[in-house]
Amino acid sequence: MVEALSRPVKAISPKWFYDRAGSVLFEQITHLPEYYPTRAEAALLSDIAPALAADIPQGAVLVEFGSGASAKTRILLDAAKQLSAYVPLDISPDALAAAAASINADYPDLEVVPVTGDFTQPMVLPSHLDGRPRVGFFPGSTIGNFGPAAAAAFLRTVRILLGEGASFIVGADIAKDEAALVAAYDDAAGVTAAFNLNLLERANREIGADFDLDAFSHRAVWNPQASRIEMHLVSDKPQVVRVAGQAFLFAEGETLHTENSYKFTVAGFEALAASAGWRLGRRWLSPPPEFAIFVLD
Repeated sequence: MVEALSRPVKAISPKWFYDRAGSVLFEQITHLPEYYPTRAEAALLSDIAPALAADIPQGAVLVEFGSGASAKTRILLDAAKQLSAYVPLDISPDALAAAAASINADYPDLEVVPVTGDFTQPMVLPSHLDGRPRVGFFPGSTIGNFGPAAAAAFLRTVRILLGEGASFIVGADIAKDEAALVAAYDDAAGVTAAFNLNLLERANREIGADFDLDAFSHRAVWNPQASRIEMHLVSDKPQVVRVAGQAFLFAEGETLHTENSYKFTVAGFEALAASAGWRLGRRWLSPPPEFAIFVLD
Protein backbone atom coordinates (compact mmCIF):
# COMPACT_ATOMS: atom_id res chain seq x y z
CA MET A 1 0.00 0.00 0.00
CA VAL A 2 2.86 2.41 0.78
CA GLU A 3 4.32 1.75 -2.66
CA ALA A 4 0.90 2.21 -4.30
CA LEU A 5 0.32 5.58 -2.64
CA SER A 6 3.87 6.78 -3.36
CA ARG A 7 3.40 6.63 -7.13
CA PRO A 8 2.78 9.83 -9.12
CA VAL A 9 -0.57 8.29 -10.10
CA LYS A 10 -1.77 6.25 -7.13
CA ALA A 11 -2.51 2.64 -8.16
CA ILE A 12 -2.57 -0.76 -6.47
CA SER A 13 -2.83 -4.37 -7.64
CA PRO A 14 -6.36 -5.85 -7.56
CA LYS A 15 -4.98 -9.00 -5.92
CA TRP A 16 -5.30 -7.16 -2.59
CA PHE A 17 -9.09 -7.21 -2.91
CA TYR A 18 -9.23 -10.83 -1.84
CA ASP A 19 -9.21 -11.14 1.91
CA ARG A 20 -12.09 -13.09 3.45
CA ALA A 21 -14.57 -10.20 3.17
CA GLY A 22 -13.43 -9.36 -0.35
CA SER A 23 -13.85 -12.94 -1.52
CA VAL A 24 -17.40 -13.04 -0.10
CA LEU A 25 -18.27 -9.74 -1.76
CA PHE A 26 -16.93 -10.91 -5.10
CA GLU A 27 -19.07 -14.02 -4.94
CA GLN A 28 -22.06 -11.73 -4.38
CA ILE A 29 -21.03 -9.67 -7.42
CA THR A 30 -21.10 -12.76 -9.61
CA HIS A 31 -24.84 -13.16 -8.87
CA LEU A 32 -25.82 -9.55 -9.65
CA PRO A 33 -28.13 -8.98 -12.63
CA GLU A 34 -25.70 -6.48 -14.18
CA TYR A 35 -22.68 -8.75 -13.91
CA TYR A 36 -23.04 -10.84 -17.06
CA PRO A 37 -19.53 -12.45 -17.26
CA THR A 38 -20.18 -15.19 -14.71
CA ARG A 39 -23.52 -16.25 -16.22
CA ALA A 40 -22.26 -16.08 -19.79
CA GLU A 41 -19.12 -18.07 -19.01
CA ALA A 42 -20.91 -20.69 -16.90
CA ALA A 43 -23.51 -21.28 -19.62
CA LEU A 44 -20.82 -21.53 -22.27
CA LEU A 45 -18.76 -23.90 -20.13
CA SER A 46 -21.79 -26.14 -19.63
CA ASP A 47 -22.34 -26.26 -23.38
CA ILE A 48 -18.75 -27.05 -24.32
CA ALA A 49 -17.69 -29.15 -21.30
CA PRO A 50 -17.93 -32.46 -23.24
CA ALA A 51 -15.67 -31.05 -25.97
CA LEU A 52 -13.17 -29.75 -23.42
CA ALA A 53 -13.21 -33.05 -21.51
CA ALA A 54 -12.63 -35.06 -24.68
CA ASP A 55 -9.21 -33.42 -25.08
CA ILE A 56 -8.09 -33.96 -21.45
CA PRO A 57 -5.73 -36.96 -21.12
CA GLN A 58 -6.41 -39.84 -18.74
CA GLY A 59 -4.94 -39.18 -15.29
CA ALA A 60 -4.37 -35.48 -15.96
CA VAL A 61 -3.96 -32.83 -13.26
CA LEU A 62 -6.22 -29.77 -13.46
CA VAL A 63 -4.41 -26.64 -12.20
CA GLU A 64 -6.68 -23.66 -11.57
CA PHE A 65 -5.23 -20.18 -11.20
CA GLY A 66 -7.14 -17.93 -8.79
CA SER A 67 -9.63 -20.64 -7.89
CA GLY A 68 -11.81 -18.61 -5.49
CA ALA A 69 -14.90 -20.66 -4.67
CA SER A 70 -14.18 -23.13 -7.52
CA ALA A 71 -17.81 -22.84 -8.68
CA LYS A 72 -17.18 -23.06 -12.44
CA THR A 73 -14.59 -25.75 -11.89
CA ARG A 74 -17.35 -28.21 -11.02
CA ILE A 75 -18.69 -28.00 -14.58
CA LEU A 76 -15.33 -29.23 -15.86
CA LEU A 77 -14.85 -31.80 -13.09
CA ASP A 78 -18.28 -33.31 -13.81
CA ALA A 79 -17.40 -33.71 -17.48
CA ALA A 80 -13.79 -34.88 -17.12
CA LYS A 81 -14.02 -37.88 -14.82
CA GLN A 82 -10.55 -38.97 -16.02
CA LEU A 83 -8.84 -36.21 -14.02
CA SER A 84 -6.68 -37.65 -11.24
CA ALA A 85 -6.00 -34.47 -9.27
CA TYR A 86 -7.15 -30.88 -8.87
CA VAL A 87 -4.70 -28.15 -7.78
CA PRO A 88 -6.46 -24.89 -6.88
CA LEU A 89 -4.06 -21.94 -6.55
CA ASP A 90 -5.24 -18.83 -4.71
CA ILE A 91 -3.83 -15.91 -2.76
CA SER A 92 -6.64 -16.05 -0.17
CA PRO A 93 -6.05 -18.93 2.28
CA ASP A 94 -9.58 -18.69 3.68
CA ALA A 95 -11.30 -18.93 0.30
CA LEU A 96 -8.89 -21.66 -0.78
CA ALA A 97 -9.44 -23.81 2.30
CA ALA A 98 -13.22 -23.58 2.03
CA ALA A 99 -13.27 -24.36 -1.69
CA ALA A 100 -10.82 -27.25 -1.38
CA ALA A 101 -12.83 -28.81 1.46
CA SER A 102 -16.04 -28.54 -0.54
CA ILE A 103 -14.50 -30.07 -3.68
CA ASN A 104 -12.89 -32.81 -1.60
CA ALA A 105 -16.24 -33.72 -0.07
CA ASP A 106 -18.13 -33.76 -3.37
CA TYR A 107 -15.45 -35.53 -5.46
CA PRO A 108 -14.02 -38.17 -3.12
CA ASP A 109 -12.14 -39.98 -5.90
CA LEU A 110 -10.30 -36.83 -6.93
CA GLU A 111 -7.04 -35.85 -5.22
CA VAL A 112 -7.36 -32.20 -4.14
CA VAL A 113 -4.06 -30.42 -3.52
CA PRO A 114 -4.61 -26.72 -2.65
CA VAL A 115 -1.65 -24.33 -2.98
CA THR A 116 -1.71 -20.88 -1.37
CA GLY A 117 0.28 -18.21 -3.15
CA ASP A 118 0.50 -15.42 -5.69
CA PHE A 119 0.08 -17.16 -9.02
CA THR A 120 1.54 -14.15 -10.86
CA GLN A 121 4.91 -15.16 -9.42
CA PRO A 122 6.92 -18.28 -10.33
CA MET A 123 5.57 -21.27 -8.42
CA VAL A 124 6.28 -24.98 -8.14
CA LEU A 125 3.58 -27.63 -8.14
CA PRO A 126 3.72 -30.47 -5.59
CA SER A 127 6.42 -32.88 -6.72
CA HIS A 128 4.29 -36.02 -6.30
CA LEU A 129 2.20 -34.82 -9.26
CA ASP A 130 5.21 -34.82 -11.59
CA GLY A 131 4.85 -36.98 -14.68
CA ARG A 132 1.09 -36.58 -15.04
CA PRO A 133 -0.36 -34.56 -17.94
CA ARG A 134 -1.35 -31.04 -16.91
CA VAL A 135 -4.24 -28.83 -17.91
CA GLY A 136 -4.42 -25.21 -16.76
CA PHE A 137 -7.74 -23.50 -16.04
CA PHE A 138 -8.15 -19.73 -15.74
CA PRO A 139 -11.83 -18.74 -15.90
CA GLY A 140 -13.56 -15.48 -15.04
CA SER A 141 -11.61 -13.22 -17.42
CA THR A 142 -9.07 -12.65 -14.67
CA ILE A 143 -6.56 -12.44 -17.52
CA GLY A 144 -8.15 -9.04 -18.13
CA ASN A 145 -6.78 -7.72 -14.83
CA PHE A 146 -3.28 -7.72 -16.32
CA GLY A 147 -1.94 -5.05 -18.64
CA PRO A 148 -0.76 -6.37 -22.02
CA ALA A 149 2.89 -6.82 -20.98
CA ALA A 150 1.96 -8.36 -17.63
CA ALA A 151 -0.57 -10.67 -19.31
CA ALA A 152 2.10 -11.95 -21.70
CA ALA A 153 4.51 -12.44 -18.79
CA PHE A 154 1.84 -14.36 -16.86
CA LEU A 155 1.12 -16.60 -19.84
CA ARG A 156 4.85 -17.35 -20.13
CA THR A 157 5.01 -18.17 -16.40
CA VAL A 158 2.07 -20.56 -16.76
CA ARG A 159 3.67 -22.23 -19.77
CA ILE A 160 6.79 -22.94 -17.72
CA LEU A 161 4.80 -24.14 -14.69
CA LEU A 162 2.54 -26.50 -16.64
CA GLY A 163 5.37 -27.81 -18.79
CA GLU A 164 5.70 -29.26 -22.26
CA GLY A 165 2.57 -30.68 -23.82
CA ALA A 166 0.17 -28.95 -21.44
CA SER A 167 -2.97 -27.10 -22.48
CA PHE A 168 -4.50 -24.00 -20.93
CA ILE A 169 -8.24 -23.21 -20.81
CA VAL A 170 -8.78 -19.46 -20.46
CA GLY A 171 -11.99 -17.44 -20.12
CA ALA A 172 -11.83 -13.89 -21.49
CA ASP A 173 -14.47 -11.18 -21.78
CA ILE A 174 -15.08 -9.70 -25.22
CA ALA A 175 -15.22 -5.94 -25.85
CA LYS A 176 -18.81 -4.66 -26.15
CA ASP A 177 -20.92 -1.54 -25.69
CA GLU A 178 -19.94 0.89 -22.95
CA ALA A 179 -23.28 0.87 -21.11
CA ALA A 180 -23.22 -2.89 -20.49
CA LEU A 181 -19.60 -2.78 -19.38
CA VAL A 182 -19.97 0.10 -16.92
CA ALA A 183 -23.15 -1.37 -15.40
CA ALA A 184 -21.33 -4.66 -14.76
CA TYR A 185 -18.75 -2.83 -12.63
CA ASP A 186 -21.05 -0.26 -10.99
CA ASP A 187 -24.16 -2.15 -9.96
CA ALA A 188 -27.28 -0.47 -8.63
CA ALA A 189 -27.12 -2.34 -5.31
CA GLY A 190 -23.63 -1.00 -4.54
CA VAL A 191 -22.01 -4.39 -4.03
CA THR A 192 -19.08 -3.58 -6.32
CA ALA A 193 -18.62 -0.28 -4.47
CA ALA A 194 -18.42 -2.19 -1.18
CA PHE A 195 -15.95 -4.62 -2.76
CA ASN A 196 -13.75 -1.72 -3.89
CA LEU A 197 -13.95 0.11 -0.54
CA ASN A 198 -13.14 -3.10 1.34
CA LEU A 199 -9.57 -2.68 0.09
CA LEU A 200 -9.27 0.44 2.29
CA GLU A 201 -10.96 -1.30 5.21
CA ARG A 202 -8.44 -4.12 4.88
CA ALA A 203 -5.55 -1.61 4.95
CA ASN A 204 -6.99 -0.07 8.12
CA ARG A 205 -7.30 -3.45 9.78
CA GLU A 206 -4.10 -5.13 8.66
CA ILE A 207 -1.49 -2.36 8.42
CA GLY A 208 -2.86 0.33 10.71
CA ALA A 209 -3.94 2.78 8.01
CA ASP A 210 -6.55 5.43 8.81
CA PHE A 211 -8.61 5.66 5.64
CA ASP A 212 -12.01 7.33 6.17
CA LEU A 213 -14.21 5.09 4.03
CA ASP A 214 -16.96 7.72 3.99
CA ALA A 215 -14.55 10.12 2.26
CA PHE A 216 -14.01 7.89 -0.77
CA SER A 217 -16.40 6.90 -3.57
CA HIS A 218 -16.38 4.05 -6.06
CA ARG A 219 -16.04 4.88 -9.76
CA ALA A 220 -16.06 2.61 -12.83
CA VAL A 221 -15.21 4.05 -16.24
CA TRP A 222 -14.66 2.63 -19.74
CA ASN A 223 -11.33 3.53 -21.35
CA PRO A 224 -11.90 2.85 -25.06
CA GLN A 225 -8.31 3.65 -26.08
CA ALA A 226 -6.97 0.91 -23.80
CA SER A 227 -10.06 -1.33 -24.20
CA ARG A 228 -10.51 -1.67 -20.46
CA ILE A 229 -12.86 -0.93 -17.61
CA GLU A 230 -11.09 0.95 -14.82
CA MET A 231 -12.13 0.93 -11.17
CA HIS A 232 -11.07 3.81 -8.94
CA LEU A 233 -11.59 5.01 -5.39
CA VAL A 234 -12.18 8.77 -5.59
CA SER A 235 -11.24 11.12 -2.77
CA ASP A 236 -14.33 13.23 -2.07
CA LYS A 237 -12.34 15.99 -0.37
CA PRO A 238 -8.75 17.08 0.29
CA GLN A 239 -7.41 14.75 2.96
CA VAL A 240 -4.32 13.20 4.48
CA VAL A 241 -4.17 9.44 4.99
CA ARG A 242 -1.59 7.74 7.19
CA VAL A 243 -0.31 4.31 6.25
CA ALA A 244 2.50 2.48 8.07
CA GLY A 245 3.64 5.72 9.71
CA GLN A 246 3.74 7.71 6.46
CA ALA A 247 1.37 10.51 5.44
CA PHE A 248 -0.15 10.70 1.96
CA LEU A 249 -2.08 13.65 0.57
CA PHE A 250 -5.19 13.13 -1.55
CA ALA A 251 -6.54 16.12 -3.45
CA GLU A 252 -10.29 16.37 -3.96
CA GLY A 253 -11.15 14.22 -6.98
CA GLU A 254 -7.82 12.37 -6.92
CA THR A 255 -8.16 8.62 -7.29
CA LEU A 256 -6.56 5.41 -6.18
CA HIS A 257 -6.69 3.20 -9.30
CA THR A 258 -7.63 -0.24 -7.98
CA GLU A 259 -8.37 -2.43 -10.99
CA ASN A 260 -8.26 -2.72 -14.76
CA SER A 261 -10.40 -5.22 -16.61
CA TYR A 262 -9.25 -5.49 -20.21
CA LYS A 263 -11.74 -6.63 -22.84
CA PHE A 264 -10.54 -8.58 -25.87
CA THR A 265 -11.16 -9.39 -29.49
CA VAL A 266 -10.50 -12.94 -30.70
CA ALA A 267 -7.63 -11.75 -32.91
CA GLY A 268 -6.16 -9.67 -30.09
CA PHE A 269 -6.23 -12.58 -27.65
CA GLU A 270 -4.65 -14.91 -30.19
CA ALA A 271 -1.83 -12.41 -30.73
CA LEU A 272 -1.33 -12.07 -26.97
CA ALA A 273 -1.12 -15.85 -26.54
CA ALA A 274 1.31 -16.19 -29.44
CA SER A 275 3.60 -13.55 -27.92
CA ALA A 276 3.92 -15.84 -24.87
CA GLY A 277 4.63 -18.99 -26.87
CA TRP A 278 1.11 -20.44 -26.88
CA ARG A 279 -0.91 -21.49 -29.92
CA LEU A 280 -4.65 -20.92 -30.08
CA GLY A 281 -6.17 -24.38 -30.43
CA ARG A 282 -9.93 -23.91 -30.12
CA ARG A 283 -12.25 -21.10 -29.11
CA TRP A 284 -15.93 -20.64 -28.39
CA LEU A 285 -18.07 -17.49 -28.01
CA SER A 286 -21.24 -17.19 -25.96
CA PRO A 287 -24.35 -15.43 -27.27
CA PRO A 288 -24.39 -11.66 -26.54
CA PRO A 289 -23.15 -10.25 -24.24
CA GLU A 290 -20.24 -12.21 -25.66
CA PHE A 291 -17.75 -14.08 -23.52
CA ALA A 292 -15.02 -16.33 -24.91
CA ILE A 293 -13.34 -19.53 -23.81
CA PHE A 294 -10.00 -20.30 -25.46
CA VAL A 295 -7.91 -23.45 -25.38
CA LEU A 296 -4.19 -22.75 -25.75
CA ASP A 297 -1.58 -25.39 -26.43
